[in-house]
Amino acid sequence: MVHHSVSDESSSEAQYAGPLGRLATLSYGAGHMLNDITSACWFTYLLLFLTDIGLSPRDAAIVMLSGQVADGFTTIFVGELIDRFGHFKLWHAGGSFLVAVSFSSVFGSCLPCKVMGSNSLTLQTIGYSTFAAIFNVGWAVTQVSHMSMVNCITLNPTSRVALASCRNAFTMVANLSLYAVALCVFSLYSSKDTVDIKIQYRWIAYLSIFMGCCFVVLFLVGTKEPQLKLQIQCKKVSSISWTHWFKKILYYQVALVYTLTRLVTNVSQALLASYVTNELGMGQSSKALVPAIIYICSFLVSVTLQEIRWSGWRLKAFFNAGAILWMFSGAGVSVLPDRMHNLMYILSIAIGAANALMTVTGISMESMLVGENVNGCAFVYGSLSFVDKLSCGLALYVLESYQGSPDVMGNLGSNVSHSVNRYGLGVIPATCAFLSAVITYTMKLPDTTSSSTLVEPLLA
Repeated sequence: MVHHSVSDESSSEAQYAGPLGRLATLSYGAGHMLNDITSACWFTYLLLFLTDIGLSPRDAAIVMLSGQVADGFTTIFVGELIDRFGHFKLWHAGGSFLVAVSFSSVFGSCLPCKVMGSNSLTLQTIGYSTFAAIFNVGWAVTQVSHMSMVNCITLNPTSRVALASCRNAFTMVANLSLYAVALCVFSLYSSKDTVDIKIQYRWIAYLSIFMGCCFVVLFLVGTKEPQLKLQIQCKKVSSISWTHWFKKILYYQVALVYTLTRLVTNVSQALLASYVTNELGMGQSSKALVPAIIYICSFLVSVTLQEIRWSGWRLKAFFNAGAILWMFSGAGVSVLPDRMHNLMYILSIAIGAANALMTVTGISMESMLVGENVNGCAFVYGSLSFVDKLSCGLALYVLESYQGSPDVMGNLGSNVSHSVNRYGLGVIPATCAFLSAVITYTMKLPDTTSSSTLVEPLLA
């Protein structure tokens, strides 16, 4: 009887150590589509939308910061609850529902203003901040439950990277879908006043929610509740305390790298639409075309990364390649004159590739940090996301506080001024990329390469 028990346990471990198939990887990747498409709209258009309807840049930044703070604190508590009680899919479904019902109000009319019968800027700021906080609570619940599933689905390191890469590839699909919708809305429906602007973004929000919910259904139907965590709990392995991670140097290194990576991608995305229209003088369609090029390149690179057999040193090498590419891209953005604005399309290609390289490998470093300690995986993802959300929110708040002020860094020649948009899209991401590359170089990641790749490569 003992022999059968040991045999069953070893066969179970062998099952989880084996590579995943294509369908399992794809169904998992689809689970973050609603979060991704709404996040793309949040970071690309929220500040632009709020300032277009009359809020000051500082008030618009307060709305975004309120959402980021709510998101950050939610990740901590949700991570602890998931570690204790499990039920990843149930948390995911609840968070997705909250995102779906609240997002349209972020890009819609101010509900408290209608109730109070007032359109004061203070009340608008409070109203939009409230729904931004609710939206980000749901977003955080979905994100933490989805990301922490990776270590409970498989023990295979290559498959774990494949899951992260597939998730990133679907992020690109979500972003491209958003920009396709936005391009159609901006082209077909002109904005002459505040009412028209609100209608534009309301349609973008409604269509984004519909598409995202379709993919959430595919995820819930096609992905099984991870059993690896349940098996560990059945063996009565105690939950890993927070102090376990705080004693690891690698935890702080991965946290810094992940946070800097999110600063690179989120800050640049939030200021991109304003940069191409206000700084470079490009047409309204550029608000959708330039981001679309970035995410097409990111998508192609992300899918390609799924075919690589991963080890610790390869993660570091690819991450640093992306960081170096971002440093050159940031320098280009900083000095690009408006008369040569078409070069932004070339820079977009480099930015897209750099984003994918840094994001996929950065998330995979989290997975390597967790390893087989799945009883504490949700706390790791939640705590790192907490730092990420607060840092991005504060960075954008500081930048927007200077929006409209005289040139932040003075003039760089007669045709290039270092405005907030140039500084936030060029200098800050390049600096964060440099710091993250230095930290990554000092990491000591496990250097074991999986013996096999995916059962069915996604680019077969």
